[in-house]
Amino acid sequence: MYYDLAQEKMDAAIRSLNNELNKVRTGRANTSLLDSIEVLYYGAMTPLNQIAGLSVVEGTQIVIKPYDANALKDIDQAIHKADIGFVPVNDGTVVRVNIPALTEDVRKTIVKDVEKLGESSKVIIRNIRRDANSDISKEDDYTEDEVFNEQKRIQDLTDAYVKKIEEQVKAKSAEVLTI
Repeated sequence: MYYDLAQEKMDAAIRSLNNELNKVRTGRANTSLLDSIEVLYYGAMTPLNQIAGLSVVEGTQIVIKPYDANALKDIDQAIHKADIGFVPVNDGTVVRVNIPALTEDVRKTIVKDVEKLGESSKVIIRNIRRDANSDISKEDDYTEDEVFNEQKRIQDLTDAYVKKIEEQVKAKSAEVLTI
């Protein structure tokens, strides 16, 4: 019971880390870089990917083709307002976003940020472990051995998830450092 609940929470923490890592710039164009952008479309804030098709061209440019041509100006403005470091170019039919090449210093800074994301995720995993162990200790129906065994299972689960986080951070860091 406690094991399954802890595992669900740890899975959610891993998914959250993956979402954050997908937003990290690597010097190559990736449509997930624009996932956080919402456009004011007919009076409602709408995610960019719901009002336009996004595609990567030549690995250095994202092309945004709106389903409604009237949304071009709104998309352009939304990207400017998002302040994500990209300059959109509106050519009248599509919006192009060029992804500039990263310098070595910028790449190293991004790797540090990726490592911070990993550490934050590890803290979340450890907090889940702490809460599960606390709940197990409070359980009146468990014998001392059952408490010990459950806490060991939770620790093994924690170790596995921390290892997953380290692998993901290592892979993303390598991707960022690759020119």
